Amino acid sequence: MNWNMYSDKVIEHFMTPRNVGSMAGADGEGHFGEPECGDSLTIYIKVKENVISDIKFLVFGCVAAVASSSMTTELAKGKMIDEALKITDHDIAEALGGLPESKMHCSVLGANALKNAIENYLVKNK
Repeated sequence: MNWNMYSDKVIEHFMTPRNVGSMAGADGEGHFGEPECGDSLTIYIKVKENVISDIKFLVFGCVAAVASSSMTTELAKGKMIDEALKITDHDIAEALGGLPESKMHCSVLGANALKNAIENYLVKNK
């Protein structure tokens, strides 16, 4: 593996990812996968008073997928639902200090799984 292609922040989030795990009784659950690379992500959220109070993830993927998933949870935790919906793949990649072009799809994984989890929550709580 060529570690030189990754920022220190990517390596840190890969080696010690934040908020890993499943969540019993999640208020929202979102999945997203990129079939061409085999990466797959599930995000679970707990919502209190319209704020993401807790968030967990399970990911199957490469270094960039794990780091992007971890960073997605860090960016979303404590945010109002409408703020969290605005988190983009570029926000995630930027927070990680950048991703190699060939790994940018991993940040899309995080942004889309988060949006799907929030949409799942909103549908369940109409």
